[in-house]
Amino acid sequence: MALIGVQAAEWGNWRGPNYNGSTDEKNLPAKFSKTKNVIWSVKMDGPSAGTPIVWGEHVYVSSSNPDAERLMANCYDRGTGALKWAHQVSKGHRQDNRSNYAAPSPVTDGQVVTFFYGNGELATFTPEGEKLWSQNIQKKHGQFAFLWTFSTSPIIHDGILYMQVLQRDTKVGSKGSNDNRSYLLALDPKSGRQLWKVYRPAKARSESLEAFSTPIPFTHNGRGEILITGGDCLTGHDPKSGEELWRWGTWNPTRIGHWRLVPSPVAGDGVVLACAPKRAPVFAIKAGGKGNISASGRLWNSEGSRDGVSSDVCTPLFYQGSFFVLYGEGRDKMLSRVEPKTGKIQWASDLDSRSLFRGSPTGADGKIYVQNHAGNVHVIEAESGKVLHRAAMGEDGDDQTRASITVAHGRLFIRTNSRLFCVGKS
Repeated sequence: MALIGVQAAEWGNWRGPNYNGSTDEKNLPAKFSKTKNVIWSVKMDGPSAGTPIVWGEHVYVSSSNPDAERLMANCYDRGTGALKWAHQVSKGHRQDNRSNYAAPSPVTDGQVVTFFYGNGELATFTPEGEKLWSQNIQKKHGQFAFLWTFSTSPIIHDGILYMQVLQRDTKVGSKGSNDNRSYLLALDPKSGRQLWKVYRPAKARSESLEAFSTPIPFTHNGRGEILITGGDCLTGHDPKSGEELWRWGTWNPTRIGHWRLVPSPVAGDGVVLACAPKRAPVFAIKAGGKGNISASGRLWNSEGSRDGVSSDVCTPLFYQGSFFVLYGEGRDKMLSRVEPKTGKIQWASDLDSRSLFRGSPTGADGKIYVQNHAGNVHVIEAESGKVLHRAAMGEDGDDQTRASITVAHGRLFIRTNSRLFCVGKS
């Protein structure tokens, strides 16, 4: 079973209370617009792919400002949208035209809230906005070695703050060194003190060593793990020490060198799902393994471009006992409902979208919510795959809207490039 985190009302990390994109929230609207069923909306400082984080009366949002080159940590009142506090964490905006430094989502356990940015800045505050500590991961652990802007979201689980850096082992232009190593880092959330650091080796080559995924807590048969995907393999780690418990790989037997990885792992029904990139298959691995399970751990894999069950960017959803896999690239953007144990496709729905999907699907109240690059939110019936509604929440000309949708306290929190909407039944 997937790890059950906090109560369903809270959304403390980018994939929600169950770390799989789902929540038990009910009574959510199927239809809405920029004005219909909007409780409040506020203008954002600038774009971010980060998912809004909701806990109690607080909504935490990262943002970047392209003109002022400031990276902001903001907190809004959940009931009214009023700004409670804001801090400029760092200067900067981006290193390429595909993303910006504010792509990671914040994380909170209700005691502290941590913001991370792709330039390495890590900052932690109290819920009331008092700064507790900050540090730059690059300055402490070496310059990042990524072709694109680094993005992974921090996770707080059982009193430990986890950061994952899966990078190249050689320089990327002038970035990094020829002695780079990938690692999983554990910190004390309240002080920033390092608890441990473990290296995570991989046989991948070049860009395929780069991962933009997020570590995912998971419990199976009473054993807690931290799941990590990247470097052409999937691993499970002891949450207390970082020790590698098991490893499966690979989806890249010929060691293609340009297969950077974006989707995070997702688990449910005793199965861990990993997505190979570039229209390659998804792979289902049996949970509970020990040691190297490359020869025995695979339950099934999809056919990728041939059956449409693939994901280059979007992290799959586990909801109502099934995986929901979104391929948001190309001409046909397909959402597929898949049986965890067998890989049987229960339905496949063409979302009929000209814009790409780079946000990950959210499941709640029998519906799936997902936003495309243009800021159009699609609402899909989980049982049938029928598209119930499309809501144009972005502005004219919007592109590269990447934030996933948060569900908490009976509300949808939708972050476009320029606004944050709180949507619910009036």
